[in-house]
Amino acid sequence: MTKQPGRDSAAESDQPAVDATTSTTRPVPAPGAAVLALLALGWLAAMLWSTREAITSAAAGITAISLSAFALPGVISAALVAGAATALAFGNLLFRRYGEWTTLRFVGAIGAGMLVGLVAAVAINLTYFDTSTTNVIAGTTAAAAIIGGAIAGARTAPAVGAVVTAALGTLIFVVAFSRARDPLFDLFGAGDTQQSLVDAAKWVSRTESLLGGLLAGLLAFGYLTWARRRALRRDPLTPALRWPAYLLAGAGPGLLLLLAEVIIRIGGRSLLDLASALSEADAVAQTSLGTSRVDNGIWVLFVGALTALVAFGRTLGPARGDDEPATADQAGSEPSRTSTPSADADSAPAADSGSDADPAQADAAR
Repeated sequence: MTKQPGRDSAAESDQPAVDATTSTTRPVPAPGAAVLALLALGWLAAMLWSTREAITSAAAGITAISLSAFALPGVISAALVAGAATALAFGNLLFRRYGEWTTLRFVGAIGAGMLVGLVAAVAINLTYFDTSTTNVIAGTTAAAAIIGGAIAGARTAPAVGAVVTAALGTLIFVVAFSRARDPLFDLFGAGDTQQSLVDAAKWVSRTESLLGGLLAGLLAFGYLTWARRRALRRDPLTPALRWPAYLLAGAGPGLLLLLAEVIIRIGGRSLLDLASALSEADAVAQTSLGTSRVDNGIWVLFVGALTALVAFGRTLGPARGDDEPATADQAGSEPSRTSTPSADADSAPAADSGSDADPAQADAAR
């Protein structure tokens, strides 16, 4: 009788561990994916419209090729983020309808990216001038959207949502930061000499990358924190994401910028070559801009990862001492330990009393 409570307490203590293990294998959808998709698609449309206005303006003239090359990085980055955001939203719909089907979710993410790329390519071909540069922009944009959709097919959807949120915020920040470049040039000592202009441009670029990385890390950490709270409200046994998820989310915008540069240099190689062949100044400008984009991506990657990791570290509580877990374990295991001696103690007197009460039966048994 005394052993039964010990067994019940052990079974009850083992039950949460089984539920926690089961919940770790269950994927969690990315919250707010529909809003992210709308914002990312709106940003892509804005980039396509601004590029079209720059190329088709009367002042462009024969410099349309050069302007197309300058505008291509913004369009490709926006298409990459839009494809990933749309794929996340579509993946949430598939999750609600069909449940935990990883293969279907990945195929649906690629399909959503293809849809975004197809719509963007058709819009470019219908609204831009019919030139060779138009086909390059359309094809490269479609490829970027498909790659973004494939990235969103990852199993850890909240981490991908954090990357998309931080990347979108970083892209918007870069455009908004352009209004502060002229005052910063004066602040960093830009003068009449060529060397002073080059030095000021380097400091302006580093300031932009540093602030962009800080913003990316904070946005990634904020999104993951919000996603964690929503998941706990739905399922209290949802496991918390560990530090690698925060590190990847903070570094994600920089990785997307570097991936966009790879897509530009592969898919848009012909456009970049045409722009560089216009003049020696254009060739120097294209080389300088490419190097600046790579440096910006690296800065955003490391600063964003460090910011998100530090922010996550500040949420951790103080480490427990060695005595506290041991004391808790001993307190929890005392009932099961004491139940066995008590049972033995109860059974031993019963056996002794039985043997003392009827010695004749004991002799007969012998």
